[in-house]
Amino acid sequence: MAIVRPTLLLSLAARLLQAPRRDLSARGPDEPLTVVRIPRALQRRQEQRQSGRRTAQRPQLVRPGPLLVSARRPELNQPARLTLGRWECTALASRGWRHRRAHRDYFSIERAQLEAPALRGLPSDGSFADLGLEPGVLRALHDAAPEVVRPTTVQSRTIPPLLRGHHLLCAAETGSGKTLSYLLPLLQRLVDRPALETHRIPAPRGLVLVPSRELAEQVQAVAQSLGRSLGLRVQELGGGHGMSRIRLQLSKQPSAHVLVATPGALWKALKSQLITLEQLSFMVLDEADTLLDESFQDLVDYILEKSHIAQGPADLQDPFNPKAQLVLVGATFPEGVSQLLSKVGSPYSLTTITSSKLHCIMPHVRQTFMRLKGTDKVTELVQILKQRDKTDKTGCSGTVLVFCNSSSTVNWLGYILDDHKIKHLRLQGQMPASMRAGIFQCFQKGSQDILLCTDIASRGLDSTHVELVVNYDFPLTLQDYIHRAGRVGRVGSEVPGSVISFVTHPWDVSLVQKIELAARRRRTLPGLASSVREPLPQQA
Repeated sequence: MAIVRPTLLLSLAARLLQAPRRDLSARGPDEPLTVVRIPRALQRRQEQRQSGRRTAQRPQLVRPGPLLVSARRPELNQPARLTLGRWECTALASRGWRHRRAHRDYFSIERAQLEAPALRGLPSDGSFADLGLEPGVLRALHDAAPEVVRPTTVQSRTIPPLLRGHHLLCAAETGSGKTLSYLLPLLQRLVDRPALETHRIPAPRGLVLVPSRELAEQVQAVAQSLGRSLGLRVQELGGGHGMSRIRLQLSKQPSAHVLVATPGALWKALKSQLITLEQLSFMVLDEADTLLDESFQDLVDYILEKSHIAQGPADLQDPFNPKAQLVLVGATFPEGVSQLLSKVGSPYSLTTITSSKLHCIMPHVRQTFMRLKGTDKVTELVQILKQRDKTDKTGCSGTVLVFCNSSSTVNWLGYILDDHKIKHLRLQGQMPASMRAGIFQCFQKGSQDILLCTDIASRGLDSTHVELVVNYDFPLTLQDYIHRAGRVGRVGSEVPGSVISFVTHPWDVSLVQKIELAARRRRTLPGLASSVREPLPQQA
């Protein structure tokens, strides 16, 4: 009996469902039928589902060969032989990364070549002697850096106009040898022109202005090794110290021929009349895009007002009335370059040198982007560092730079690495000068393989031993990304470099999509088509 009741209930339900259909069929032809309206959105959704079922079975054709972009989903790969047109659209691997379901997705921009762009297309018989450097400077270069045999593309194009006395703006990619491009002409100019009568306060004849203490220490070390055999003294004047320390540094006798300084320290010395720039004959703004930023611009303007900038090469010929030759160097440039030059001299005398890879993704560095939750970043970083520690024991590898956007993140992340017994160094802007001194030099010498840092370590510092850059916090601008990624794959690097970036926030996704689209099109990054290529405004 219990088995019969469900059967009767099912049959009764079937009859009830079929009853309306029989009523409709029994109606006459003149009677109106019941209209069931379907929402248009529901109808379109059903059509999309049906069309998706029809097209989902089509196999994806993946052609063999090297890739330019490799993604977790193979259908989003782009072969290296294919270049996307300027107005051509394509599906980006990072297209849906704003959605929470995109977590743990990733893609990579693969290496398109092995050597740095600054070394490509150079003649096999090219030498520094062909650029017009004197034998004494060539011997000093050989003694200081015997491994430097041939000039890079940037050095070949920069040194000759500097020797002819032109003001110069050099805009080239990171790691292309820009430091030697201006140091060699600077030293040769000081050797050719003897100094005038001594002043009661130091009066350097060459000035290199840099944005950070670490970069000042590095440039001073390179310039000192070159100038030692030429009889030229080089001094570093870094910030972060009180007036007593600055007064002690400048009171050393004999005074230096070349001064490498940060804007804050030099501004204090000029205000206190501890130094004069009246004898200046060569002035360099290294990392000029940072020096022209709002945080430094007032200091730099004051320093330029105290300098006598030449109007042209003819003003540099008078040995009794020294004028300074101006050089601006950087890997990215802001819009205010022309306005600055119009304040200090004639824009007609400016020679602009730009490289073909300026503001481009470096083609010889593998760059990986990982979409992660904020809570997963620490786990992923620890896994990367421990995996790299295992490879260190089996073979030779380089060092690691981990970039954060704030000093507090550097400290917090350092405590976590301490808990995991991972040895490292920390470098951030809020450290006292006594603690910051020598940290990057210890990292360069190999005392520790891992450095946690902010963007103060991304500008100009030599990092030929760095193998991996990890953007724990994705940079806030495309300029910062270029400088961070430029810590690997430099001229003279001993290991092939790679970059891993953690992408967390929606604004990070916007920058990643711009980077991916520029890589697929092999074009410059959007918004960085620098004004250095535009003609400078004429003075009235």
